[in-house]
Amino acid sequence: MSYAWKIYMLAAVSFLVGTSEFIIAGILDKVAADIGVPVSAAGQLITVFSLAYAFGTPVLMAITSRMERRKLLVYSLGVFVIGNAIAVLLPGFAFLVASRIILALSTGVFVVTALTVASKLAPSEKQGSAIATLVMGFSTALIVGVPIGRVVASFYDWKMVFGGIGVLGLFAMLAVSLTIPKSEGEEPVPIGKQLALLKEPRIAVALLITFFWIAGYAIAYTYISPFLLTVTGMSEQGVSIGLFAFGIASLLGSKFGGYSTDKWGVPRTLIGGMLVHAVALVLISVAGQSPAFMIPLLVLWSFSAWSSGPTQQYNLIQQAPEASGIMLSLNSSVLQLAMAAGAGIGGVVVEQASLTSISWIGAAGVTVAAATAAASLGLSRSEARRKAEKRKLQGV
Repeated sequence: MSYAWKIYMLAAVSFLVGTSEFIIAGILDKVAADIGVPVSAAGQLITVFSLAYAFGTPVLMAITSRMERRKLLVYSLGVFVIGNAIAVLLPGFAFLVASRIILALSTGVFVVTALTVASKLAPSEKQGSAIATLVMGFSTALIVGVPIGRVVASFYDWKMVFGGIGVLGLFAMLAVSLTIPKSEGEEPVPIGKQLALLKEPRIAVALLITFFWIAGYAIAYTYISPFLLTVTGMSEQGVSIGLFAFGIASLLGSKFGGYSTDKWGVPRTLIGGMLVHAVALVLISVAGQSPAFMIPLLVLWSFSAWSSGPTQQYNLIQQAPEASGIMLSLNSSVLQLAMAAGAGIGGVVVEQASLTSISWIGAAGVTVAAATAAASLGLSRSEARRKAEKRKLQGV
């Protein structure tokens, strides 16, 4: 069992780098007020991060593919520490944008490398659970990291959050260099080969599900703290409690999504979860002025939104079982692009319309995702029938 604690250590570092990604949505109003920009402009910090992650990570992974893995983990954490230091020490919006780009690239490289290292550390029959542990570490940042960041920013200063993450990053570098064994790099999968899968209509449509689902989610989630403060009229303490409840519900929703996929299948879980997700966002618009209603609605929103996560990953692997790694890599890039698009669209909505409009627009995006899921699953059934008929003819 000596490998297990090493994987938990990597999961803990994944939690740290995940917090640096998600935390900005929890403290967006404070960042905007401090650096003197509108909330809609501050929201573009999420867009910048997601675009850098989506486009930069595959390129950097291809460039560094032959590098020894432990060294790559340590180097990526070193760059991560520099990104946090820029956010703390250098003033102004431009340096904050630069910090988000550096953090996105270092986070992407660390997470992808840690997943490959974890799968090598674990015995073959435990590789799935090792990867799940790392993914859970990253996801826990949404549950615990964001509300803790909000509390720290409320009592001290938002820069203290990034300062603390940077200091912990130094300890993470030491822990990785002392505990993770050396492992060689591997042959890179050419980006052309990764993109070749997109030529298949059913795979392109399946990835569009992720895009519309996450874009709809991000339109509302990016501006959730300003929404809770100004539209709902919650206190600082209320916002922290709301974000914590949201995070717990996301974990429970993810667990339920996996259970439901096994029990009731992909179509019911995916389409049903997205329709509930859309309804929850509409209800937030309708009842958003009431703090009493808002916490249960946040829980419903988060639970239904994240129930789609494991189901969609399973759905994508089923589309191309022989290229599951590439499919999950493409899904990760599409997810980050969707976060960028959602934050960007949300910024336009806040600027041109109002904060109360974000959940309506988000609900529209998620409804499109549900329709896309129905179309995608129809394409998959047609493909399966075509293959079955072909096998039947070959048998004849």
